[in-house]
Amino acid sequence: MEDLNEMQQLPVEDATRTTETAGSEELQNATNSNDAPSSETVSDGQPELSAAEPEAAPVAEPQPEPVSAEAAVATGEQPNATDETTPQADEEPEADYSAMGREELLATFNELMQQPIAQVRNRASTIRNQFNMLNKEVERQAFETFLAEGGNKEDYNPTNDAVAEAFYAAYDQYRARRQKMQEEMEAQKQRNLEAKQQILDELRTLIDRDDETLKQTYDEFNAIQEKWKGIGEVPREQMNDLWQNYHFLIEQFFNKVKINKELRMLDLKRNLEQKIQLCERAEELMVETSVVKAFKALQGLRAQWKEIGPVPAEQNEETWQRFNKAASQIDERRREYYDQRKDELEQNLLAKQALIDKAAEQTRELPQTAKQWNDTTEALDELLKLWKSIGPVPREQNEEVWGKFKGIIDKHYADKKSYFAQLRDEQGENYNKKVDLCLRAEAIAKREDWKNATEELLKLQEEWKSIGSAGYKQGDKVWKRFRRACDEFFSKKGEYYKNLRSSESENLALKNAILDEMKAYQFGDDKEENLSAIKGFQRRWAEIGHVPKSAKERVMGEYRSLLDGIFEKLKISAREAEETSYRERVRSHAGDAKRFVSSEKQELSDKIEKLRADLKLWENNLGFFASSRQADLLKEEFEKKMNAARQQIALLQAKLRILDEEEEKSE
Repeated sequence: MEDLNEMQQLPVEDATRTTETAGSEELQNATNSNDAPSSETVSDGQPELSAAEPEAAPVAEPQPEPVSAEAAVATGEQPNATDETTPQADEEPEADYSAMGREELLATFNELMQQPIAQVRNRASTIRNQFNMLNKEVERQAFETFLAEGGNKEDYNPTNDAVAEAFYAAYDQYRARRQKMQEEMEAQKQRNLEAKQQILDELRTLIDRDDETLKQTYDEFNAIQEKWKGIGEVPREQMNDLWQNYHFLIEQFFNKVKINKELRMLDLKRNLEQKIQLCERAEELMVETSVVKAFKALQGLRAQWKEIGPVPAEQNEETWQRFNKAASQIDERRREYYDQRKDELEQNLLAKQALIDKAAEQTRELPQTAKQWNDTTEALDELLKLWKSIGPVPREQNEEVWGKFKGIIDKHYADKKSYFAQLRDEQGENYNKKVDLCLRAEAIAKREDWKNATEELLKLQEEWKSIGSAGYKQGDKVWKRFRRACDEFFSKKGEYYKNLRSSESENLALKNAILDEMKAYQFGDDKEENLSAIKGFQRRWAEIGHVPKSAKERVMGEYRSLLDGIFEKLKISAREAEETSYRERVRSHAGDAKRFVSSEKQELSDKIEKLRADLKLWENNLGFFASSRQADLLKEEFEKKMNAARQQIALLQAKLRILDEEEEKSE
């Protein structure tokens, strides 16, 4: 303490001069010894240790040493401005998102947000850029669709879909969290500034105090240094002034307290132990499997090395070489890793270019059938799986190669969508046509006019063959319906003809019986009763079905001959007979009276109109005949034709009245 008191009595200038005189050479050597290994920038842009001068021999007085990153400002070195809470780019694992769609990017981004914000900055930015690129393509397609549907370019109002809304909402949350983290960091720096300013006050108090032993003062000084080292970064604008004040007070402390050689040696020994520990930790990093983790940890060890003071001169070179050797090997591993990584990226690029060529070959010609489209899609899906299994390519070519590959696949799917849309339209039209055939076939299946119905059904089958596919599911369903209607008709027809032979013999016997009755029947003088009897025979005859072909002409001829004889015998006019026969014919269609009456009325009306037109024409033509024998003959001929037409019109009108009567009965 005597030395301390003596120094305190000296003016500041004398005290400074005393310090410089007492140990100027030792001070210079000690200061140089603090220029320990530092990070330099090598040609490949990565930090690397550079060899430093060996430390000088220990001196009697300890000299100021860089305690934190700010120390570099006072010593003329560049302060270490690395934000310890902000990870560097190569601290994050590399990730390739080029093969992901927007939904995959959204899911990956949400998973990434479960990690600390400081560890995902680069990946979050990469995902955002990739998503923006894909979303621009979606917006472009939406705009083209709007124009294709007749929209006006000036009226287009772009909007995000659900995927884009979800992604940008998630990214806004990420930015808010990142902003909050940065604000917290700045607040922490401000608290660190206040803590370090308080340490400066403690140093001033320690320098001004003289009531303790030298050992106790030095211990407190070391404690203050440790507290200073334990405090993190401060705002950058305060860094230089803060360190200059700290360095000045350190100088003042050493000017006031002359530490003896023994205490200095203890300090050097302590520094040696700390640097040996750093050497051991650097050597452990040599076997670390992750090159990125090893290099990051090495940067931390380098920063700690710079903050540790000098070691005994005899161990200085050995310790430094040991640390530098381990650091150099880690640096070399990192260079090799990035060289190898570069080769892998180039190989991946060649592989992906080959997949682009293969995809272009697969889609060079448009498929012509649904199977060909599906086969091409399956082949492209396999290529996409291969693409995803290949690692990333050089960053500057990533967007280009992915854009080419994705463009081929997108075009294929757009063409496929257009093809299948057209195919669905055709199949829908074919389905409707086949449903219509089913309805017609089902109507025919209920009929029993076997010949006409069979011909119509066979025509429907030919028409069915000419219609294209209606799709697998719908086509099979409608085919079974059509087949069921056809089977129903032909089954009924087969059953009918199976029983026809036995019924024809019975019908022949019934008609022979009617012929015998007609021969034996005694007609009276009452015309109405006679007509009624004849109508009864005709009705019963019409109700009997077919007879064997071998007897058909015989019985029909005998039936007509008997009727003609009866009409001749009873003096019944042909018109009366015709009306009677027609009335029986109408009654024979009682099962479908409405349809038959409607059809017959239309046919009779058409015939009447035609006969009336002929009459009008003939009447006009008679006026052109001159008076002569030849003309008179022609007039007579025309008169006969006109009378026959009038009689025919009267008969047709009588038939119309019969139809009207039948229509009133049916109502």
